[in-house]
Amino acid sequence: MKITLDAYQVIEKVVKAGGNSGRVYVPREWVDKRVKIILMEPASSER
Repeated sequence: MKITLDAYQVIEKVVKAGGNSGRVYVPREWVDKRVKIILMEPASSER
């Protein structure tokens, strides 16, 4: 899949466990802004 986006900033991080989901922390300045999360490697169905 090829995705093209117009963006203002990019941060690459690893998703960490957070309760029953995953979390990615972003800068406080991003609060109330629109973001897109893109999975960069296959998701494993096994845990």
